[in-house]
Amino acid sequence: MQWWKRLRQNRWAQIGALILLLFYTCAIFAEFVAPYSPLQSQTQGSLLPPTAIHLQDPSGTWLGPHVYPTRQGPVDLQTGERTLYIDTSRPAGIRFFVEGTPYRWLGLIPSNRHLFGTVALRPDPDSPEGSPEAEDLRVGRLNLLGTDDQGRDYFSRLIYGGRVSLFIGLVGIGISFTIGLLVGAISGYFGGWVDMLLMRLAEVLMSIPTLYLLVSLAAVLQLNPLTGLPFSNAERFLVIVVIVSFVGWAGLARVIRGQVLSLRDRDFVQASRVAGAGSLYLMVRHILPQTATYVVISATLAVPGYIVAESVLSLIGLGIQQPDASWGNMLSLATNASVIILKPWLVLAPTLMIVLSSLSFNLLGDGLRDALDPRDP
Repeated sequence: MQWWKRLRQNRWAQIGALILLLFYTCAIFAEFVAPYSPLQSQTQGSLLPPTAIHLQDPSGTWLGPHVYPTRQGPVDLQTGERTLYIDTSRPAGIRFFVEGTPYRWLGLIPSNRHLFGTVALRPDPDSPEGSPEAEDLRVGRLNLLGTDDQGRDYFSRLIYGGRVSLFIGLVGIGISFTIGLLVGAISGYFGGWVDMLLMRLAEVLMSIPTLYLLVSLAAVLQLNPLTGLPFSNAERFLVIVVIVSFVGWAGLARVIRGQVLSLRDRDFVQASRVAGAGSLYLMVRHILPQTATYVVISATLAVPGYIVAESVLSLIGLGIQQPDASWGNMLSLATNASVIILKPWLVLAPTLMIVLSSLSFNLLGDGLRDALDPRDP
């Protein structure tokens, strides 16, 4: 396990792996980590700034970490600003593992526990109850990143959006690299007209600008050909995966083809062929395992491209659509100049997530490349 020891000595690769572990853990357990539903709007709470956390009430009494119910007032027609109303008479304490919006984890396990949230410290028996709107005005909400233009908690949407943006890369890699491995192995092993046909197809795909092809295909595939209706977001996810995988296998296939050409005439392959092994056995048992190092490294380095592709398609309205969240469609607020100037965190948060995840995959890929280098003793 020399490669594992070398990987553990690479601090940057470890940092990248830890960041990715954190991101994927939050995405998998999004229902628990996010304090609120990504679809629930806060009453009079559109474009709220990040919630201020207090330790003492206005009289100086220590209450511990707490927040106050906050809402936006009407727009001032002269200045264009909105007054922020904070009700300091109803502090809400910040607690871990609080009860909140009911959910089913991955649609299976019911629960209403969240990693953190708020509870009323001074319940008001005269406050109206029984509706989310009343709860918004009665108990302060902890909006770590404020709210979006629909009054939805931005941090919760960021966590749920990571589930789409992060896993679309893994699913896309699984599909495109499977195709690339098969095409490259068949082309390199059999050669002849099979090799010529498959490689010409790969070269045609590689010659098409990827971004333009993605946009064109996504624009054409707006309607489900079976129902004639617009795709749901679940179907859009599959369409994006298929499109990105369709254009992503060609480069890997050419490299695998070259490796298979050099491996098929090796002594251990020839010996197995003389012993009666068939073509399928030779490729699965002897040839393809020799390409595993390159495939693992390439897959790690290719995932950021899939994340960026989904973000671009969602940003321009051809990917995951509102009200569901992805890092790409959350960036659509960047098209509003006033948001960039007055609420920059709404753009910086998803941008930072995309940059950090892409950088972490690259750091991990570089570490794996160094650790698995066969020329390194």
